[in-house]
Amino acid sequence: MKRLASLDVFRGATVAFMILVNNPGSGQAVYPPLRHASWHGWTPTDLVFPFFLWIVGVAMTLSFAKRVERGDDRKQLLLHALRRGAMIFGIGLLLNLIPAFDLPHVRIMGVLQRIGLCYMIGSAIYLYSSTRGLIGWTVALVGGYWVLMTLVPVPGFGPGVLQPEGNLEQYIDSKLLAGHLYSGTKIFDPEGLLSTIPAVGNVLLGALAGHLLRNGFMMWLPALGAALAIAGQIAGIWFPINKPIWSSSYVLWTCGLASIAFYVCWWLVDVKGWRTIFKPFEWMGQNALAIYVGSGLLARILSLTGAQKWLWAHVYSVIASPINASLLFALSEVFFFFLVAWWLWRKQICIRL
Repeated sequence: MKRLASLDVFRGATVAFMILVNNPGSGQAVYPPLRHASWHGWTPTDLVFPFFLWIVGVAMTLSFAKRVERGDDRKQLLLHALRRGAMIFGIGLLLNLIPAFDLPHVRIMGVLQRIGLCYMIGSAIYLYSSTRGLIGWTVALVGGYWVLMTLVPVPGFGPGVLQPEGNLEQYIDSKLLAGHLYSGTKIFDPEGLLSTIPAVGNVLLGALAGHLLRNGFMMWLPALGAALAIAGQIAGIWFPINKPIWSSSYVLWTCGLASIAFYVCWWLVDVKGWRTIFKPFEWMGQNALAIYVGSGLLARILSLTGAQKWLWAHVYSVIASPINASLLFALSEVFFFFLVAWWLWRKQICIRL
């Protein structure tokens, strides 16, 4: 199967939005849709990361299925996936070390680390499971996490606490990642250990969508997406949609929306042929993880050198109100990485992380 332009476009758009929300000029002045929900609930920003994991699952199916069909050894494919996942995890850890390189207190988890872990676990399940097995694993991981979070008692709090302090995810993070947690919370990690379990469900649901794509059943994808989204809203009555703890309802809701959004992208790009206007996203999607890592490095360089403060004080805050200046700063970074992606495309460079 030839490279799917719509998947590159969808992945590139997701990474572009990641860069947009991660790099405001001022953290104090940000439009509400470009912030994460404070706890329960969601904003457009809360869709970005789960969409990317869902895309990982789709791409995994397209890549592995082709190799399995031509007779490649599953064990070798798994070893390749484990190496790649470990490399992604390691790059994320290295980014967390910059600039202080404070190993005793470095944050262990993060976005890239979760992508690496989910890719490794999802690959192992995919390579040794049938389609029915994928469905079973998804139900077990997403449903099992719901059971753990609502029925397992937390010392001093009891079972079923779904607040920032006292939930099972927070308790496990505080014990196993003590001193290595996300600095924004200090009591748990939004990409923590336990909540990585349901995040694998995003990858597996993406893999199932990839099966529909490969087998010519794309017309079913919007219906599947609608069913998942509705199921997520219903499940949210008992286990609220929540990104920091990656609730089971959040998995269903985000995978449902990702399925619908990708179907629209596929229909526009691959069916209707509207590829030209989406080219910048396609370029970015071909080097998505490398671009994301680059954006993280640039953010650290701008902060360390004082360039961000200077640009904010002498350029952006001069030409616009604080909230619009903050948005312009973020859009400038997105535009810069569009140029980087274009250059990589022109040079036919594809950096696989």
